[in-house]
Amino acid sequence: MSPAISPASGGRTVNIAAYKFVTLDELPALREAMRERALALGLKGTVLLAPEGVNLFLAGSGQAIEDFLQWLRGDVRFADLQVKSSVSDTVPFGKMLVKIKREIIRMDHPAIRPEAGRAPGVDGPTLARWLAQGRDDAGRELLLLDTRNAFEVDVGTFEGAVDWRIARFTQFPAAVREHLHELQGKTVGSFCTGGIRCEKAAIYMAEAGVPHVYQLEGGILKYFEETGGAGFTGRCFVFDERVSLDPALAPERRPAG
Repeated sequence: MSPAISPASGGRTVNIAAYKFVTLDELPALREAMRERALALGLKGTVLLAPEGVNLFLAGSGQAIEDFLQWLRGDVRFADLQVKSSVSDTVPFGKMLVKIKREIIRMDHPAIRPEAGRAPGVDGPTLARWLAQGRDDAGRELLLLDTRNAFEVDVGTFEGAVDWRIARFTQFPAAVREHLHELQGKTVGSFCTGGIRCEKAAIYMAEAGVPHVYQLEGGILKYFEETGGAGFTGRCFVFDERVSLDPALAPERRPAG
């Protein structure tokens, strides 16, 4: 279930991000139902639907968000949907969009299906401990791998993390093949903004021959929520008008005018 965001929002805008890999059909009907419900509640944001699942970013009043989640979880396919939430002074979206896509996160490798079995995950507190140790609990050297695009990494990342300067996620598989030797003998902790890219990235690396690869559960945003950002330098880029979030999940303060 989602955090108790309504009382904590204090009248401010509540922002949520969530995804789930689950087989979906009749996408046009689902798109219309989601759009109608979101508009009726005054929500704004973007929902992506694909045969492989859903990826959503929504903003509105705390009560409206809770009502939407209650309605959505009434569908058994979304009953266990996990949500990351934060608050802001304004709504960071201009409209409400529900789109049908080929993939909810494009990798162009249809054989990678997280619904069929995901790579092992590591939670925020455990990763923070591994960072402090420099090794995992089995004593293997820890390598943190940022799977995001270069411009996102430049806003903020974990200290010492590796990134391969990719411009888009579809370049990630080729980068893995090029750098595969660098990952051997280490515990690879892959991470991204909210976890969705690592769902595919970690599976791809495991299938490419990386034996000890983990995905950070809930991504950077959940890590901020659980640990306060230990070991993270800078801010986390987000794809909306907030631009970036600090480890307290506060949006970037932009100059007026």
